[in-house]
Amino acid sequence: MAVSPAQRRYNWRVVILAIVYAAVLLPVCWLFARHLVHGPLAYLLGALPALPVSGFFVAIGLYLAQERDEYLRMLLVRQSLIATGVAMTAATFWGFLEGFDLLPHVVGYAWPIVWFAGLGFGAGVNAAIERRAA
Repeated sequence: MAVSPAQRRYNWRVVILAIVYAAVLLPVCWLFARHLVHGPLAYLLGALPALPVSGFFVAIGLYLAQERDEYLRMLLVRQSLIATGVAMTAATFWGFLEGFDLLPHVVGYAWPIVWFAGLGFGAGVNAAIERRAA
């Protein structure tokens, strides 16, 4: 299947964001592991890795706005809805079990990771639906 111009732009955005994420996260983790930052700078650096992660969601939104092919947009919308369902369901179950002291605390940044895993699961669902339709 040919890649649309909107998909090409989306792919480049994701690659750039992934590079920025790694370039930010690694030194921030290094600094915090050695207790080299304190005060307001610690808050600034601690929040910094969230920016490229947030950028992934912006990239998806831009792709949906720029993609001209309605079918391709629908595939990503379905994939995103599946990802949202997976992440929110997992967070809800975990949250209740954690609240009843049955599971350990999970850091908040874990839930976008679950969402991205759900995005992969949604891609698999899309592929399975495609195979059944063929």
